[in-house]
Amino acid sequence: MGDQIQFIVEKLNQEPFRKSYNLISFDSLESLQLLQLLSDVLGEIDPKHAVDIREELPEQTAKRMLNLLGILKYKPPGTVSDLSAFRQGLVTGSKLVIHPVLHWLLQRTNELKKRAYLARFLVKLEVPAEFLQDDTVAEFNKQYEELMEAFKNLHKEHEQLKISGLSTAEIRRDISAMEEEKDQLAKRVERLKKRVETVQNHQRMLEIARQLRLEKEREESLAQQKQEQKSQLFHAEQRLQRAQVQLKEMQHVVADSKPESLMKKLEEEINFNSYLVTEKMPREMENKKTSVYFLKKVAAEPAMTQADLTALESEINEVNAQMNQLIEKRMMKYEPTDSKFSMYRQQASIISRKKEAKAEELQAAKEEMSSLERQMEQKSSQAHELEGSELLTEEEFKQYVHKLRSKNTFYKKKRLEIAEITAEYGILQRTEELLRQRHEAIQQQLQTIEEKKGISGYSYTQEELERVSAVKSEMDEVKGQTLDNMSEMVKKLNAMVSEKKASLAPVIKELRQLRQNCQELTQECDEKKIQYDSCAAGLETNRSALEQEVKGLLEECAQEESNYHYINCMKRTLEIQLQRAKEEMKAYVSPDPQERRKAVREQYTRIILEQENLGKKLREKQKVVRESHGPNMKQMKMWQDFEQLMECKRECFLKQQNQAAIGQVIQEGGKDRLVL
Repeated sequence: MGDQIQFIVEKLNQEPFRKSYNLISFDSLESLQLLQLLSDVLGEIDPKHAVDIREELPEQTAKRMLNLLGILKYKPPGTVSDLSAFRQGLVTGSKLVIHPVLHWLLQRTNELKKRAYLARFLVKLEVPAEFLQDDTVAEFNKQYEELMEAFKNLHKEHEQLKISGLSTAEIRRDISAMEEEKDQLAKRVERLKKRVETVQNHQRMLEIARQLRLEKEREESLAQQKQEQKSQLFHAEQRLQRAQVQLKEMQHVVADSKPESLMKKLEEEINFNSYLVTEKMPREMENKKTSVYFLKKVAAEPAMTQADLTALESEINEVNAQMNQLIEKRMMKYEPTDSKFSMYRQQASIISRKKEAKAEELQAAKEEMSSLERQMEQKSSQAHELEGSELLTEEEFKQYVHKLRSKNTFYKKKRLEIAEITAEYGILQRTEELLRQRHEAIQQQLQTIEEKKGISGYSYTQEELERVSAVKSEMDEVKGQTLDNMSEMVKKLNAMVSEKKASLAPVIKELRQLRQNCQELTQECDEKKIQYDSCAAGLETNRSALEQEVKGLLEECAQEESNYHYINCMKRTLEIQLQRAKEEMKAYVSPDPQERRKAVREQYTRIILEQENLGKKLREKQKVVRESHGPNMKQMKMWQDFEQLMECKRECFLKQQNQAAIGQVIQEGGKDRLVL
């Protein structure tokens, strides 16, 4: 902790903050000063936050700082409860919260400046899905996303250029090279101008070339406009297709539905919406208002010390103890009718909770359905973009499935034929390989015989002679002999193939029978699989129904168990009351005076007598006061008059003394003279 504070002080004393703190002065800062210091550091990272916190409310300050810390991806340590303590500490300016935040910010100021700059352009504004149904809003949102992507690409290029490390010298060399190239181009242009001037009608040719260049530019602009108009037409067609699909869906819904089902559906929606408006939402709003009120109250209070927290905890414990005592007294005073009412109240509360839970489940299901509908619309729009065709209706889809099944049957038939042909091709290939091996064996035998007879190479020479003679005959007879040889060879091959077919015919026949059996077994397997799936679906439905029944029975069991515990508590309370009544009766009828004095009746009787005596004394005192009230008030009035009289005399005496000090008044002949 000390190293952390020392690091913060060092960074704050440097540029750009230039504070003159030391460890003692920094540690003695108040909560408001710490919040202002944190706001200054955040203002250095993002200039929009360089404000005086005295000019804004504490809630606005906390919200502003939390938003920026969230953008900067600051993660406070601890769990969810610690997060609430972090927010409270940020509002009150706690050192335990602000010191780690300052340390984290000052460690990576440059990185956070970059992140705050990018957040101004890359933090996406979330537009509700119902607003995106509007084409204009959707178009603007798309443009906004495209501009955001363009900014990302430009920023990446800017960073890459900064990282590439192009020095000033290299840039100067490039500039000088470009200037030299510019001079060379200027000289070349001058030479070309001189050459052109010697040509006749060069001005007209230049004018024609300029017009050609303008026409090409115009052609490019027209092509670009054509492309834009095509894209606009494509988007308009997409919107038209979406509208047509929605229209077809609405027509299909209206055609398939009946007035009774529509009315029933509308009544259910009205009941559900009325429940939300009249019961659920007002209750949630009241809870939210209460929580907001308490949060404002907590935020407006000054920072609490550990002693304040201890006092609040003790006060909470006392209030809880008083509540428990009141609950026990209330349970002791219950009557049988009240117990029945309480049981009914419990059942009503359980039913209301179930109703609220079902309403929440229905609301969640509706939200999920709306999200799925939005996803379906997105997928349909993507399908339109990819294929450009409309969605199939139910009848068209059935026709498509029927057509697909017929094609599948035809495909299977052709695949069987291809498999048969492939098998025959494999057989022929094997036959050819056997014949080739036999030919090689015969050739080897012939060579061995020639070696034994001493005429080695005779067969090769004979083959060469035959080849030469064949070439000569081809040259002489052109194609006649070749066709004869080919026909003979084809006849031989056909004869060999027919022989092999005849030998392989029973095997192929047996193979076809086996394939047919395999196909029948596959079809039977598919049917069994369908039966298994339907049976499994039925069992799954039964299992879910049984689970619902078991869940209901468990809830009923829990309710009965709570009723049992409640009745057991009531029974114990009544037994205690009965035991107290028996002890009271025993003490009341006991001959022992000491035991009788312990009885509650005797105690209450004694207290009643004391209170009656006290009441008699108070009534007598009240009588005396009433009798002496008139004379006493008269005497008090006389004393007040006497006090006023004495006050007047004192004022007259003071006035005479003041006049004597100024001069002497002499009365002569009915006149007063002042002699100084």
